[in-house]
Parts: sequence; C-alpha cells; structure tokens
Amino acid sequence: MADGSIATKAGGPLTGLPVWTVRPRHPREEPWLAAVAAVFALAQLALVRPGLGLGWDETVYVSQVSGHIPAAFFSAPRARGISLLVAPIASWSDSTALLRVYLAVLSGLALYFSLRVWRTHVTPAVLALAGAVFASLWVTLFYGLQAMPNYWVAVGALVCVGCFLRARANTRDRAAWWGVCAGAALMAWMRPMDAVYVVLPLLVLALRRPLLLAVLVAGLLVGAGEWVIEAYVSYGGLAQRLSDASGIQGGLGWHLAVVDQLRSLGGRTLCRPCTGSVPNPAVTLWWFALPLFAALGAVAAVRARRTLPVLLPLGCAVTAAVPYLFLIGYAAPRFLLPAYALLALPVAHGLVHLVTAPVGRIARTAAVSLMAVGLAGHLAVQYVVLEHTVHNSGASRADWARTAAALHSLGVRQPCLLSGYEAVPIAYYTGCGSAQTTGHDASATVAELTRAARHQPFAVLTRPGGRPPAYARTWPEHRAGALQVYVAPFVRQEG
Repeated sequence: MADGSIATKAGGPLTGLPVWTVRPRHPREEPWLAAVAAVFALAQLALVRPGLGLGWDETVYVSQVSGHIPAAFFSAPRARGISLLVAPIASWSDSTALLRVYLAVLSGLALYFSLRVWRTHVTPAVLALAGAVFASLWVTLFYGLQAMPNYWVAVGALVCVGCFLRARANTRDRAAWWGVCAGAALMAWMRPMDAVYVVLPLLVLALRRPLLLAVLVAGLLVGAGEWVIEAYVSYGGLAQRLSDASGIQGGLGWHLAVVDQLRSLGGRTLCRPCTGSVPNPAVTLWWFALPLFAALGAVAAVRARRTLPVLLPLGCAVTAAVPYLFLIGYAAPRFLLPAYALLALPVAHGLVHLVTAPVGRIARTAAVSLMAVGLAGHLAVQYVVLEHTVHNSGASRADWARTAAALHSLGVRQPCLLSGYEAVPIAYYTGCGSAQTTGHDASATVAELTRAARHQPFAVLTRPGGRPPAYARTWPEHRAGALQVYVAPFVRQEG
C-alpha cells in the first residue's frame, strides 16, 4: 500500500468481526496530523518557556559545540548526536531562548514526519490520536525542546519501525528502505545502546530477509560509527568504554527500577538515589493505563487479522523499556520516551476500537463520554506535573546563574576553571571550563589543577559546611549563592 491508500476497519459480512479493507486516502486527512504536530511545538513554547536555562546534561552537550564556552568532560555513556543537532544554533549564539525555539520547531516537524511514515498502515484517526497521546505527556512536552537525546531516539524509533513495515510489505518502496536506515542511524547517533534494544524485534523479523537485515544493521553502524571510533581514540577501546558506561550507570544488571520510575512521574527529572514515596495515584494512573489500552489495541488487531502494524511497535516498546525498568538502579522519566512513542500507536488503536466497536447507541455514547472525561483528566494531570517540573527545574538553574554572577564579582571570569560541587553546570553559566579529580567526570589530576591555578582564575566549589580538597585549603574562602567558594590566587594577564 505505498500508493497513498490506507487500511480501514469495517464489519465482516459473516462473522461481524472487524476486517481490514483498503481505500484511497482523502487529501483532507493529512492536516489532522500536521495540526497535532503544530500544537505540540506551540505548547512547548507556551508551557515550558524558551527562557528556561540549560540543565546539567544540556550544558555538557551544548558546550561541545559552543563557540563561547569550553567543552565539558564527555563521559563514556554519552553520544554526540544531540551536540551536532544543536550546533547550527549553539556554535554561534549563546541565546538559550533561540535554542529552545529551534528545538521546539524541529521537534514538531520530527513528530509530524515520524508519524507520517505510518500512513499506509494506520488509519488517519489512529495516527492523529497516537500523535496526540505521545505529545500530551508532560515528559514529551518537557524534553522536546531540551538539548537531550531521548526524544530523538523516540522519533528515530517511529521512523525505523514504520519504514520497516513498509519495506517488508513492498520491496519497491525505496523511501521505506532509506527510512529504515535513517531511523536506525538517528537512534544510534543519539544513544547507541537504546537503538539496539529498540530494534531487537526488527532484527528477529529480518533474519529471513538478508537485504532488510543488512540495511537495518547498516543504519546502526552509520549512527554509532563515531561513538565506536571515539571509544578507541579516547576511552581505551570499545570494551573499556562499555565497561565505563556501565559503571557510571551503576553497573548494568538485575535492578528492579519499576517503582523508581513511578516515583519519578511526579516531575523528578532524575531519581538517583530514588527515595521517597510514590506520587498520588491520580498522577501515575496514565502510566498503568498505557499498557492496558495497548493490550486492547493488540487484541482488536488480532481479531481484525491486521496484527503486525500494532504488535510490532508494541514489541519494540517492550524491548526499549526493559533496560530502564529492570537493568539500572535509578530512574529518569525521559529514559522511557522511545517506549511511550511506540506504545502510542497500539494505545490509539485501542482507544479508537472503544468508540467504533459494533455496539448499541447507548453503549457507544457511554464509551465516548468516558473517554472524553478520561482524556480531559489526563491533560489536566499532565499540565500540573509539567508546571511543577518547569518550576523546580527553573529554580535550580536560576541558582546556578546566581552563583555564576557571584563568581564574576569575585574575579572568576573567562578564561577560568571550576572544580568541585556542581562545577559542570555552574562552569557553563560562568563561562568557565570544568575539571574534576574524582567521580564520573574525573578528567584531571591534582597536579594539573594546581598548575592551572597559577595561570588563570580558578575556583573550587563546596556545599555549605563542606571542606575543599587539600590543595585549596589555604585559598581565600567566599560565598557564591548558597555555596562556599575557594578562589585561587592567579596571575592576572596584562591588557
């Protein structure tokens, strides 16, 4: 069905069960998906706000391509895809608002085109509803305009799985073949290991189709090529980089993180260590509803003998979620964005089935009414959590900005260097480089930092009441925001 036709559901003449027929696509159906994508882009700008400062991980990614800030240490798990994605703005402008607008527009376009590849397998109502389900989640709205890779893995997953189905159904659909490669490459470009987990069901299905398997693997290799090369150049080899990445993530192995993910749904962008109570059931209800509606969609698809376009994204969503539910010992809501994007399709199938099933008028009216109430409640919950998340994130980033202003008043200005507590994001806001001698971001020795202190402004940050490292204990102590700052005597350059 690469000719613009779509499968639609109708009652079977003998059994009364839904079957799938093919009908031409009406030219007016496409704008519904475009409208969802446009509302998504505008909602990000209205609800998250372009002026929201960069978060910790964002400062690392953006600093790699910034023309104004020294590059922060790039730890083993990270990939450079998101840095290159923001380079067209970050390389010449230090405006966070401009970067946010750029990413909001780009994420809206990406949502539209990533769902559009499904148009030969999914009805317009299901496609638009799937986009709305995914775009309405607070975690999608919050991270769509963040300089973070997870949303883009989700987009790549939609493209790769949708084009895989098309290429499998029609080997002459050249766009689909390119889409398989491009979607896999985008995922691996952003987060190589996430890409592998997403495509596991595709690799199994492609075993009997060597060409399709080759295209899929080629996409993964193209996307992850730079990451693999960098492993040998800067991390001691691929095995060592994988080992370092596992160590930074707490050691990959059996960790039941389901409850941790639940705790993070109240708006905690990173839950590590993940303690405290689970949010109110009203906040987490949608999380349990997604797999239930997805299962309903799967059952409807099986009855309609149209299983693969529903079961395949469902299977890929499961494999995408496995490492973040069972293999790491902490949680962040953004980790499950690829799973949410893929789940949105079977969920939309299930919701549409509820209101189109062959039942009486009263039952259908009740189903539509309940769905309307449920969706209204869902949107209200997502908005409340999003507002809470934006407020808390903005507060911490404002603290970093105030600390940076205090450091400037103490003479810590470019070219300068910071070390110690929260040195990475504060260094970005100050315009400094950052270096640590311990921890996940260890990138320098004490001797190197001592030498650097003789040639440029250098400050060590500690929590209130904390003690600086031995080499900084004789330096003058100051307050910068809520932190203690130890500023090294430095050689002021003339002129």
